[in-house]
Amino acid sequence: MDENVKNALISIDFVKRYEELSNTFNRERTPDGEELSSIETKRVKEIIEKLGYSPLYDSRERFYKIKEEEIGGYSFSVHIVLRYGLVELIWFARENGELLTGSPWNSYVWEIKGRSYTIKSPVMGSYEDLEEILKISFEMYEDFKKNVVSGKR
Repeated sequence: MDENVKNALISIDFVKRYEELSNTFNRERTPDGEELSSIETKRVKEIIEKLGYSPLYDSRERFYKIKEEEIGGYSFSVHIVLRYGLVELIWFARENGELLTGSPWNSYVWEIKGRSYTIKSPVMGSYEDLEEILKISFEMYEDFKKNVVSGKR
């Protein structure tokens, strides 16, 4: 993992924040069988737009992509995978076109805490849950971008 990316994740207290998100939106809150598993693409796009981002949906690969954003020599984007009631997030960062990261959140946890440390993906029981999960994750994303850019070599 790129050292600047790793430092940015540590700076924003990524592991703690992800753990809090996972602990809030867990299987106790939404038991197996009660998760939101039938997803309306239009509704998800509306939620993402409401939160201030421009979503695209890749119907072949079945994920949502947040339009890439350029900041200085960096570009950032997010992929959101919604399957089986789980929300999986993947952040991408490039510097001058070179990929710095493009991994699911658990990869970041493993890089910081080791492979034996795992955090479960948040579980959504409703579109309201999804909106709150995305709101929190986008706040983390904004902090991440700022820290990557400010840590520029």
